[in-house]
Amino acid sequence: MKQPIIDIQNLRKTYTYYKKPPGLLGSLKSLFHREKLLTEAVKEVNFSIEQGEFVGFLGPNGAGKTTTLKMLSGILYPTSGKVNVLGFTPWDRKPEFQKQFSLVMGQKNQLWWDLPAMETFLLNQTIYEIPEKVFRASLKELSELLEIQDILTIPVRKLSLGQRMKCELAAALLHQPKVLFLDEPTIGLDVTSQQNIRTFLKKYNEQKKTTILLTSHYMDDIMELCKRVIIVNLGRIVYDGSLQELIDKHADYKLLKITFTQEMKRNDLKKYGKVSEFAPKRAVLHVAKAQYKKIAAHILEELPVDDIFIDEVSVEEVIRDIFAVTKTGTV
Repeated sequence: MKQPIIDIQNLRKTYTYYKKPPGLLGSLKSLFHREKLLTEAVKEVNFSIEQGEFVGFLGPNGAGKTTTLKMLSGILYPTSGKVNVLGFTPWDRKPEFQKQFSLVMGQKNQLWWDLPAMETFLLNQTIYEIPEKVFRASLKELSELLEIQDILTIPVRKLSLGQRMKCELAAALLHQPKVLFLDEPTIGLDVTSQQNIRTFLKKYNEQKKTTILLTSHYMDDIMELCKRVIIVNLGRIVYDGSLQELIDKHADYKLLKITFTQEMKRNDLKKYGKVSEFAPKRAVLHVAKAQYKKIAAHILEELPVDDIFIDEVSVEEVIRDIFAVTKTGTV
């Protein structure tokens, strides 16, 4: 049986902090006594990932996603639990392990701000001990895939955000890592830049079979790149499985988006389905998948409809509904 590339067992991370009463008197008291408090950022997380998988790691802000990635890459020590990445314990920080993975964080830069990206690439060649022939071949391939040939000698501060992120990815992949951790790689990018990054990541994963774990708040990233998703909330995994199965299980309704030729009342629509949005001449109804055609026909026959559009529920809405229904437990 093949060993997973990433294997996590009962991973926990607890932060300790101290509560200080306000004011000068509180400051003086805290010199002699401080109330100790604990925050569990990650609680008994378990999952494994096979070679070549592209997995979405989802959850609201503060759910524990970035903390988990930092433990998987060895930046943070866990409070308890076991982690095996490529046969290594990440926080041992062995050079053999560090040469086989990369972590890209959309809100943190590894590129030197006042220097061209090429200078960072050359530095990484030395750090990762990449042979010259391999380095040049990898640089050429990544430059062509990311279309950054013309900006390698321009100071990073003069590049657009989308160009900088492309260079960040190139810097992270020059040593051809077997595992890639991506934390919000498209954050702040315009729609075109986001699509360019997605296209590159999809092609790179298919060609190199690199194992990728991706966090993102953009559902388009997840829908286009990931067949499997792991959803974490309040430090615990609430779902681990197929993205399509998640949609099928929790999106058991269709959206009827209707515009009317005259003003309507909300109560006039309730018998057809759940009214999620309403304006006098426009409404969005949630109707059961098994009955949406029949209900749409009744609406067209009985109401002054100008236009009706039948739509699927977005993944973003499914996940938002999940978090609204359950704070803990399994989806």
